Amino acid sequence: MTGQSSLLLRKQLAELNKNPVEGFSAGLVDDDDIYQWEVVVIGPQDTLFEGGFFKATLTFPRNYPLRPPKMKFITEIWHPNVAKNGDVCISILHEPGEDKYGYEKPEERWLPIHTVETIMISVISMLADPNGDSPANVDAAKEWREDPKGVFKKKPSTQLELHRGFDNWLHLSRPDDHGAQLCQHQLVTQTRKTRRKKVSKPIYLY
Repeated sequence: MTGQSSLLLRKQLAELNKNPVEGFSAGLVDDDDIYQWEVVVIGPQDTLFEGGFFKATLTFPRNYPLRPPKMKFITEIWHPNVAKNGDVCISILHEPGEDKYGYEKPEERWLPIHTVETIMISVISMLADPNGDSPANVDAAKEWREDPKGVFKKKPSTQLELHRGFDNWLHLSRPDDHGAQLCQHQLVTQTRKTRRKKVSKPIYLY
């Protein structure tokens, strides 16, 4: 099973490198370990996360895709479905089968057909539309219900600080780091779209 999971993950990585998906980049933490991925999520447009870059890790089990990976944000983020230690709590990453608490249907949980792409699309959707019914961060969920537009303004930073941190990441990345190149391209594209909309929004990094 280890050989099959390794081949499947390498195939997915090659596909993402060949056909990047808007909204995130993905690569390996260590080129010698296909089971440890690093992803960078670009804050969805028209949300309170717009303009932010959020680093996370995906750790895959040796029996993937029978079991889901675990996702953990490295960049601090204040969100109802992200635990205070960064662990992501989302249906698609929950073990397959029945939910003993009755909150989720089996088809909403992990299925072997899911890929890194479908996982990341679900996470991006989660950032735009939090689920406050079964939160991983109860305090964030409470603030979200009371003030949905203000909950993520808890720890503001300037746009300059945000992009300085991102520039440092680009500078430290390897020349062949596809994730850094992709993020740079998407940053330029997103900035141009924002300028065309002529909307000025504060940027927050968590």
